[in-house]
Amino acid sequence: QVQLVESGGGLVQTGGTLRLSCATSGSIFGPNTMGWYRQAPGKQRELVATITAGVYTNYADSVKGRFTISRDNAKNTLYLQMNSLKPEDTAVYYCNVQTSRLSWWGQGTQVTVFS
Repeated sequence: QVQLVESGGGLVQTGGTLRLSCATSGSIFGPNTMGWYRQAPGKQRELVATITAGVYTNYADSVKGRFTISRDNAKNTLYLQMNSLKPEDTAVYYCNVQTSRLSWWGQGTQVTVFS
């Protein structure tokens, strides 16, 4: 059974930094893409960034140049380094792992940016 556990969220001032982690456990077979998504109150869940097994990355325009996604395959862990945080980055951040057939989600971690 695959499980994803996010950590690293919290309360931070505008311009601050946070680093999210997503620890995965269980067996994930085949090539996979890992990603971070977020959902703000009253809004739909949106893509933040994804990274393939071959470490190709994709970012939402709103976070380009500020966020960096990375993965450590040996540790089965996904990261999101968030710099220059803005109040509009406030949301619950979710980790996702997706193969060609299946998709798994973590429980989410709250990020709150205050001005």
